[in-house]
Amino acid sequence: MPDRRENLPIFSGSGPEVGIAEGPLRPDSSLSAAIQTWGEDLEDSGRSINTVKAFTGDLRLLARFMGAGHSINSIGTHDLRNFLDWMLNRRGVPCSPKTFSRRVTSLKAFFRWLTHAGVLVEDPAAPIPQESVLSPLPEVLTQDELLAVLKAAEEMRQKDPPDARPFTLVSLLLHTAIKKSECLGIHLNHVDLKSAEGPLLWVRYGDVSKRYRERKLLLEASWIPAYKAYLKRYDPSERLFPYSPRRLEYLLEDVGRDAGLEKHLSFNMCRWTSALTDYKSGMDKDSLRQKLGISKIQWREVGMKLDRLAA
Repeated sequence: MPDRRENLPIFSGSGPEVGIAEGPLRPDSSLSAAIQTWGEDLEDSGRSINTVKAFTGDLRLLARFMGAGHSINSIGTHDLRNFLDWMLNRRGVPCSPKTFSRRVTSLKAFFRWLTHAGVLVEDPAAPIPQESVLSPLPEVLTQDELLAVLKAAEEMRQKDPPDARPFTLVSLLLHTAIKKSECLGIHLNHVDLKSAEGPLLWVRYGDVSKRYRERKLLLEASWIPAYKAYLKRYDPSERLFPYSPRRLEYLLEDVGRDAGLEKHLSFNMCRWTSALTDYKSGMDKDSLRQKLGISKIQWREVGMKLDRLAA
């Protein structure tokens, strides 16, 4: 193994690159030592704590099956197939298709990482087929429903007394595709109306492990008058929407009711509707991925779902 740090991809052709940490990791190192090194490297690459826990947890299940002290160079494809069969059929603990798919991904990522680093000569997980399991398709608005929602929110802004909150919220969600947590985290200084690029929203994260998700999004010109009216009427001092998550959900429900929807208008529905609108308009897929603030790994499933929704 080379002494200097190398940048090596966890997933071939996708995701941010991560290198294997310096240290005495050798072909005969124990499985537990290799898992620990991999986990540290995932953290160094900026992966979220939940991602690191999920991936290393999958490998610790392998260590429990094989033995934590088992040397990594003695693990063959037949051992991995036996492990997967045990997990599905002999462990006695339910394993959903989605969990099984992720665990196969974890195995393949781990051994590919070791192989690319030169710790292993051959990748024992390479012959294992990747199991792809898609969760159910999200519910989205049709074009007519989307227009009805915006019209209902605009009418709420124009009524007596006027209320600019619903339009400010729903229009922002339908044009930026931000998540509920991102919406709740918007501070007033995250909105820049004087940028040379046009009005911008900066999506910020306080958690350093999520800084790679930070991004800037162009705002629609039609949103600005409602935003200014909202500021004038409610005068928020720090956060753009200083309300509880449930209060904002009620606002969306009110808009959906006034629009005559049979569907339940939600943050998630707005996010997927926005993504699908951009997807069908021909937005470059990598640009859309970055707008959504997701990794190349996450895009695999999101992109497949958008394909199916668009069809």
